[in-house]
Amino acid sequence: MHTPFALIVEDNLPHANLFEEALQKAGFNTEVIRDGQVALNKLAEITPELVVLDLHLPHISGEDILAYIRQDARLAKTRVVLASADPQMASMLREKADLVLIKPISYFQLKELAIRLRGNTAPIEE
Repeated sequence: MHTPFALIVEDNLPHANLFEEALQKAGFNTEVIRDGQVALNKLAEITPELVVLDLHLPHISGEDILAYIRQDARLAKTRVVLASADPQMASMLREKADLVLIKPISYFQLKELAIRLRGNTAPIEE
């Protein structure tokens, strides 16, 4: 059985750890990247099912990464969840993302949303 892959692009370590744990409990394999340029390089090599994307990152912004994902036909089915503490910027990008979450985001909120994005209605272990 295929385990979906989620890329977490978040420079804040506590947030990244929370997102990683929630997505793993939702049944995803995960990788955390804390730098925008590194994330862009990784996205040139892989096709994740889900990207959790912060907007304010070192070197390249989440906005630029989102634009890259939306312009690359290979990533057309990749779902993007924006996770930002900047509600104004997140609102401006709402139409380009699959979902926008305003920080702080709870572990359970993200886990349940990830399960829904997988299309899995069965409960996952707590």
